[in-house]
Amino acid sequence: MRAAAALAFLHFLAAAAGAHPLEPSLLEIHEGDAGGVEITWTTPARRAPGVAPRVVLPEGCRSGAAQVSGEAERIITRWAATCDADGLVGRRLGVTDLAESRSEVLVRLVQRSGRTVQGVLSADAPEMTIPAERRRLDVVGAYVRLGIHHILAGTDHLAFVLGLLLLVGGRSFLPAITAFTVGHSVTLSLAVLGVVHAPQRPIEVLIALSVFVLALELVRDGTGHPSLLARKPWVMAGVFGLLHGFGFAGALADTGLPQGDVPLALGSFNVGIELGQIAVVLPVLAVAPALRDRRLLPAGRWPRLVPAYAIGSLAFCWMLERAAMLLD
Repeated sequence: MRAAAALAFLHFLAAAAGAHPLEPSLLEIHEGDAGGVEITWTTPARRAPGVAPRVVLPEGCRSGAAQVSGEAERIITRWAATCDADGLVGRRLGVTDLAESRSEVLVRLVQRSGRTVQGVLSADAPEMTIPAERRRLDVVGAYVRLGIHHILAGTDHLAFVLGLLLLVGGRSFLPAITAFTVGHSVTLSLAVLGVVHAPQRPIEVLIALSVFVLALELVRDGTGHPSLLARKPWVMAGVFGLLHGFGFAGALADTGLPQGDVPLALGSFNVGIELGQIAVVLPVLAVAPALRDRRLLPAGRWPRLVPAYAIGSLAFCWMLERAAMLLD
């Protein structure tokens, strides 16, 4: 089991070493009278070099001058456009360069009637047909996809999950990952609902620190002096899960939750996070039995130490990078 986790992490490390996960963008459109629309386009201030996703309005829409305002974490662009007087329902809307930007877009359209409809644009589906009415299934699909994208793009979260599997092995992994899930679900819900608040940048530093501490536990494991965290990994997973929950909440800070469907959207986002974790862990569990054969890997501690030092190096770099951002 642990050998499988080690190989899985090394593969993950090779694929994600250059990854730079970005938060989702938000495209809000408010329909007015006589075909007028007001558009607010919120994008992360961090973006892939040379990539600037652009909103593609339905054919026939004429855009006016844009006003751009920048903040520490995001860029907000506002402009007005004139479209068909019959409204935007049934027409195509899209965003360019989503594959290059490694991000997704939550689209929220407020119709003249006051109804709100929404959807998600991604590299696989950069366009959408605007629906006539809000469907609860659309809310579920939109926020599940956002949750999946956030966990799969979050190399720090995945490093923690795979490192946890490497530390505890198969039998103890279920209670440990359950504690991690409960922890991040609690703080995600409390933060998004406004019950508690934590500044995002210091939280990101602490998340990197949690991954670094896990790497130290991996190095210590097997030396004959297990720490309390190694003896009771579910405690470590639960406590650090609280930190990661604040990080997950940051993904919803700009996109927000739809009025009238807050519990449904929040639950769907959390389900997406869990589905993303399962998608990473299940292949490791599937190949673990084959890797229990000692003939496939040399004896010794290196199958554990190599990913442990890799996790620690990554986490240390994340800490330095994120700590530097606190000084901006």
